[in-house]
Amino acid sequence: VQLQESGPGLVQPSQTLSLTCTVSGASITTDYYWSWIRQTPGKGLEWVGAIGYVGSVYYNPSLKRRASISRDTSKNQFTLHLTSVTPEDTAVYYCGRATQRPVTTTSRGYWGKGTLVTVSL
Repeated sequence: VQLQESGPGLVQPSQTLSLTCTVSGASITTDYYWSWIRQTPGKGLEWVGAIGYVGSVYYNPSLKRRASISRDTSKNQFTLHLTSVTPEDTAVYYCGRATQRPVTTTSRGYWGKGTLVTVSL
């Protein structure tokens, strides 16, 4: 299973951060949580949310008002949108296939290499 994050590396404050995860080697309609996490040196790992194999979505309560996860099964991709970003949303974002939610470690499952998103003018 391979996952690849893609999207802008720089987003302006108050704008929307959009990242897409392209999956190969497995179908996103299989029985897992297709997840987003982010990591910063100061906060460590933070689970953002996930979309389940039937399309149900789950979010970190602290991000629920701003986060949205959707999928395109024809392309085997899922996407994160995070609105009204601030510099505190600057982080390395990872997409992955997890067996539980929330995700507390990347030692299990499959994860992309991550992409740095910086929120700045």
